[in-house]
Amino acid sequence: MSDQQPATPSAEAAAAFAEEVFELARRGDAQRLEQLLVRGLPVDLRTHKGDTLLMLASYHGHHEAVRVLLAHGADPLVANDNGQLPIAGAAFKGDLAMIRLLLEHGVPVDAAAADGRTALMLAAMFNRLEILEHLLAQGADPAHRDAAGTTALIAARTMGAVDTAARLEALSG
Repeated sequence: MSDQQPATPSAEAAAAFAEEVFELARRGDAQRLEQLLVRGLPVDLRTHKGDTLLMLASYHGHHEAVRVLLAHGADPLVANDNGQLPIAGAAFKGDLAMIRLLLEHGVPVDAAAADGRTALMLAAMFNRLEILEHLLAQGADPAHRDAAGTTALIAARTMGAVDTAARLEALSG
């Protein structure tokens, strides 16, 4: 038996491996992610832009990969360098099933990153009425204000999101 430690990979090899892992998340390769996580891959590994594996998988709509990452303890409240959370990315993309999945795994309906934007605000901005309705039914606060003082209604009006603005106006008056 040898007392030698395994060779440490070069910085280039480590960076290349990390990029391969990020691509697995973007493609939604749940099986390969599972294999790597079982072998010790850090579940909250981040890109140079701060995107976690969970952010990448959720943004690209890969529900099974998201389930695998959450089962291994991925933190759904880690924001990327732009202050975005996975649930907000799902609202932006219009992925109601992803929002349901994240909420089922304990993400607070009004989860907000440093800028204060919630999934409800993004659903309002991008006229995602079905998502807005679901978030409201789950208890999202339409009066919540982001760091700039903007509410979901103001955001919807600013973006010309007629349907969500009308729904939020009906709530306020």
